[in-house]
Amino acid sequence: MRRHGAGREGKLWRLPGARRVRQFARAMTEHMTGDDWRHVQALLPADALPLFRAMHPADQCHVLHVERTAEEMAEREGLSREERALLARCALLHDVGRVRGDLDVMGKVFAVLVMHGLPAVGRRMMCRDAHVPWQKLGHALYVYRHHPSIGAAKLRAAGLAEEAAIIAQHHEPPSLLDPPVLRILKAADEQN
Repeated sequence: MRRHGAGREGKLWRLPGARRVRQFARAMTEHMTGDDWRHVQALLPADALPLFRAMHPADQCHVLHVERTAEEMAEREGLSREERALLARCALLHDVGRVRGDLDVMGKVFAVLVMHGLPAVGRRMMCRDAHVPWQKLGHALYVYRHHPSIGAAKLRAAGLAEEAAIIAQHHEPPSLLDPPVLRILKAADEQN
């Protein structure tokens, strides 16, 4: 992954809210390299690649960061090879419910601000489909809120039921009952 303006890992990035600023900076400056694409192709089954490619490039970079963080966590926790392979697929596919055109970078910024700052307004504005231009923001809010279930449905349709079951829950609050793959996915996503 190529980052423009790398090296900003000082104290500034540890301040409250800095994670969202870092996410925005990454979304605006990073892009997938040839090595990144080869890495993704080695980890995902062929049926999942179109779902990965349909994501916005910023989301592709984000899920790659999540996958790398999750892999480090899984190694520390001693997950089996099968669990680590499942975790890698889930990390790379956890945001396939957000596709290019439905929720791009500025739509996500809008959704985060509204859903965290004015959640009641955001819930009223949500609309499943955007038939006219002024519904686009409401659709962005809908996708932001429902992308885990949207993605899970796409994964089930692609024959990836095990991944779908985990991804459907990746924005639920942490639970002591979470299986290791889901617990690590949630933690890695939160860090990125």
